[in-house]
Amino acid sequence: MSSVNKVNANSVEAVPTVSIFGVPFCKWGMKETVSYLSEVVSSGRPHQVITANPIMMMAAKEDPAYKKMMQQADLIVPDGTGVVWAAKMGGDPVTERVPGFDLLHELMKQGDRHGWRVYLLGASKEVIQEAARRLALQYPTAEIVGYRDGFFGPEQDREVIDNIVQAAPHLMFVARGADTQEPWIAKHKEELGVPVIMGVGGSFDVISGRTKRAPMLFRKLKIEWLYRLLKEPTRFRRMLALPKFALWVLHDRENITK
Repeated sequence: MSSVNKVNANSVEAVPTVSIFGVPFCKWGMKETVSYLSEVVSSGRPHQVITANPIMMMAAKEDPAYKKMMQQADLIVPDGTGVVWAAKMGGDPVTERVPGFDLLHELMKQGDRHGWRVYLLGASKEVIQEAARRLALQYPTAEIVGYRDGFFGPEQDREVIDNIVQAAPHLMFVARGADTQEPWIAKHKEELGVPVIMGVGGSFDVISGRTKRAPMLFRKLKIEWLYRLLKEPTRFRRMLALPKFALWVLHDRENITK
């Protein structure tokens, strides 16, 4: 078992973490995480926040570059139930699951309270426009200073980055493909200079109303993944990472938190 304090040069304070197969996960619950990120916004220093799940952990296992990118992030929260279970199995548990969707809304609440500027990047044009509209209505004091879809290539990175820098947001939420979302943030974090930059996966689809979040029963039973699979059977191949991660944990239990 191991629990270390991760102190990044850009961190506001030491973050208590548990290393799960070499990836440092924050041990805080939602309340402490939001409090910390509020301090980060005040600091003005760019931070990459990763809301990690077993699928991302399997990607890190298979791709050393992806794992290194995760290890260099400023904060990794346990989004997936499987990650929470793995920490417990390793004998060094985290406080609770910190779902990325809920963290986004908790940060927006803080933004509404303090008048923070927010930029949204990702999804389709229709989805991101509607998500921006709904968030602006729900959190009227938080200023949506810009948004754009996530369908752009490396040749457009400069234009996208310049627009974000000009908007000078306090918070930036990014929803792109699973294989590009976090690496893109990591690559451009310093240029962007946004205090909190967080990947949010399919959150904009839910916020815009395009898709529905799993009902509370599924969430309480911690099987949101099953609801998503039932609604989108094409996710089956991607979901195979879940049993693979479970087997990894069971077969290598002694080394989970080493």
